[in-house]
Amino acid sequence: MAEDTVRRVDHSALRTNQAFIIGGLLLGFLLDIWPLVAFVSAVLIAGTLLPQAALFKRIYQHVLKPSGIVKPDVIEDNPEPHRFAQGLGGAFTLAATVALIAGLSVVGWVLAWVVIVLAALNLFAGFCAGCFVYYQLNRLGVPGFSAAPLGEQSHG
Repeated sequence: MAEDTVRRVDHSALRTNQAFIIGGLLLGFLLDIWPLVAFVSAVLIAGTLLPQAALFKRIYQHVLKPSGIVKPDVIEDNPEPHRFAQGLGGAFTLAATVALIAGLSVVGWVLAWVVIVLAALNLFAGFCAGCFVYYQLNRLGVPGFSAAPLGEQSHG
């Protein structure tokens, strides 16, 4: 069933989210402070489960956008793939946190760096790897992945 409503996503909010993820994880790595990884993980997971609780996006909405530091970039898009990508980042950073707490520093920091690299790819090149995975799962007809790329019919 085609959706009649045009759906929009503010990509400035997404880029702000990516910048905070990269900054938090890099700072955690440089200072070797695993609680920063845990904090980023908590923010990502909370924002995935409860989008209105997404701290980094709220900073954009309530501080950066109103002050004019970051201008809105609202475009036609589906929010679900971005939320899925955020959830994947939350899962990877949660696994990184567990590894770091368990004393598996190399594993923990490698997982954190996967998130840093993918967030940077999204921020600087505009390619969302998690969105790509989401849309592949949609094409395969996997239940729960109902939003198709704009202009294509959904398999949900």
